Amino acid sequence: MKIFARIVIILVCLAAIPVTAVATAAFKQRFADGPNRVFSGGPLEAGELYSGPEPDWSFVNAIPTIEMQLLNPTTSRRIWTVEYDNRLFVWSGYMNSFVGRLWKSWPGQAEDDGRAILRIDGVRYERELQRIHSDPDLAGITAAISDKYPSRTSPATVESGDIWLFEAAPR
Repeated sequence: MKIFARIVIILVCLAAIPVTAVATAAFKQRFADGPNRVFSGGPLEAGELYSGPEPDWSFVNAIPTIEMQLLNPTTSRRIWTVEYDNRLFVWSGYMNSFVGRLWKSWPGQAEDDGRAILRIDGVRYERELQRIHSDPDLAGITAAISDKYPSRTSPATVESGDIWLFEAAPR
């Protein structure tokens, strides 16, 4: 029995090493300038703040992810984006699932206060995230998403609330 107890203690200690390492890395990233590939980050501080006319957003269709920070709370994350008809969009899937509701808090926060900063290629853009439930261009927007990413986004998934789609409009 003593040997079994010792083996269990050793296994628990060994399991605690990677768990502690991951938790420490996640905590530390919250104070960094932006997210990394795995963990959310702190506020987006570096980079020129864009001012001027509305950009031609088509360049984002060649970029896999962008960095996005809400102003409340000020955490940042990497997110997929797409341009359609010179409108910029971000979204969150699995919103009708238990895992989606547990894992993804930013969509609800964005619906409450849509002020956001997007950092794309080192340039920061002040935007207002506006949730889209339906839109005359919804078929084109969701087709652009599915063309760029391995996604089953469709007008029906947006209208049902399974996917929360936001336009990143000018503030």
